[in-house]
Amino acid sequence: MATTMKFEDYVATIEFDPEIDMFHGSVVNLSSPVTFYGKSVEELRQEFTQSIKTYLEVCQERGIEPEKPFSGRFNLRMTPECHRALALAAARHGKSLNAFALEVLESAIDDSEVAA
Repeated sequence: MATTMKFEDYVATIEFDPEIDMFHGSVVNLSSPVTFYGKSVEELRQEFTQSIKTYLEVCQERGIEPEKPFSGRFNLRMTPECHRALALAAARHGKSLNAFALEVLESAIDDSEVAA
């Protein structure tokens, strides 16, 4: 079972890998692959911090603008008719439109896509 860890605005999923007897972390709110390992929670936090710092340094060395972590905001444009139908569906489920839409969107992905 994965858990999460946060450093500044960066979020990583953490899993234990019994084959190597270490924790493995992967930053999930960047499209660039940033991963790290640690034997303890303390070591994992240090490696997470160092991995982000290294990512930012490499971007600077290459003259690349580093990605900003995903904000968690997602604007969606739709027809007024679709907006109305979704609001009604959300109300029927006793949820806000935002909570209903998030639930529907989350059901369309699997765990492997979230960690990618």
